[in-house]
Amino acid sequence: MGRFETGDRDTTREPCPDRIIEDLGGAFGMGAVGGFLWHFGRGARNSPQGDRLQGALYSARSRAPILGGNFAVWGGTFSCFDCSLQYIRRQDDHWNAIASGFLTGGVLAARGGWKAASRNAVIGGVLLAIIEGVAALLMRSASETPREMHMREKQMKDNGGWPSWLRSPIAPTAAVE
Repeated sequence: MGRFETGDRDTTREPCPDRIIEDLGGAFGMGAVGGFLWHFGRGARNSPQGDRLQGALYSARSRAPILGGNFAVWGGTFSCFDCSLQYIRRQDDHWNAIASGFLTGGVLAARGGWKAASRNAVIGGVLLAIIEGVAALLMRSASETPREMHMREKQMKDNGGWPSWLRSPIAPTAAVE
C-alpha cells in the first residue's frame, strides 16, 4: 500500500496493518489500567471496614481485564474502520476518524437493534468529531507560521545564536533606565 495524503495528521504512527495491532494493544492497556484504578476504588468503598485492601485488590483484579477487553474491542474495531477508509479514500485525514467513530459506535451496538445502533453511531461520530476538532486546534495553535519562524531566527541571530529567553553572556545588553 502506497503513501497517502496525510494533511496535518500524525505521520509518526505505524502504517495501517500494524496500526490495528498497536491500537488494539494500547486500548487494552488503557482500559486495564483505568479499570484497575476504578474498580480498586469501588472495591475499597464497598468492602467492610477490616477488609478494604483485600476487597479492593480482589475487585480490581477480577474486573480490570474485562474493561481492558472492552476497550480493546472498541480500539480494534475503530482502527479497522480507520484503515479501511484510508485505503478506500486514498487519504488520511480527520474525516476518516470521524466516520470510523460513527461506524464503530453503530457496529458495536447493532445487537441492540437499529435504534440503539443509530443512536450509538451518532454518539460515536460526534465524540470523534469533538476529539478531532480539539486535536486540529491544538496542532494549529502549536505550529508556527513562516513569519514567526523567520522572526525567531532573526532574534537568535541578533542575540549571537542564543534563544531570546536566554541572554548570551558575550552579547551586549541594552541599558535599563
